[in-house]
Amino acid sequence: MTGDAGFVRRAFRDVPICRLATVGDGGTPRAAARWFVWLEEGVFVGTRRGDASWRNVEANPRASVVIDRGRDWTDLAGVRVDGAAEPVAVDAAILRSVMSAWHEKYRSQLAGEGFERMTSAVPDLGFLRVAADATEVWDHQAG
Repeated sequence: MTGDAGFVRRAFRDVPICRLATVGDGGTPRAAARWFVWLEEGVFVGTRRGDASWRNVEANPRASVVIDRGRDWTDLAGVRVDGAAEPVAVDAAILRSVMSAWHEKYRSQLAGEGFERMTSAVPDLGFLRVAADATEVWDHQAG
């Protein structure tokens, strides 16, 4: 990884969406856009418990998370986190800090009736934790 892990985590913490890639049936890759928070313990990706991403991780924990920013080619920069993913148990001690960070990050989307709309649209919200085995940073502006 280029640079300090804490620096990279802070550099991309305000990005609202990541792409979670998991391994599906027969080794087929599956990517999905999701909300996330990146804490020292890993990248915590919000998803419906039991959806395809969740089932894929239960069957094969290999996963990648891509977080990027920029629109023009020379503005593109990002990070890919590869590692083992695992569903976070509802009663896991870490879940309290994950939910706190998640609510803080998405405060504007969850304000007012936003949280109620979210919980009715995604009643089985869960988190997949991706622990970084490898991290790759890129910056097109740097060449």
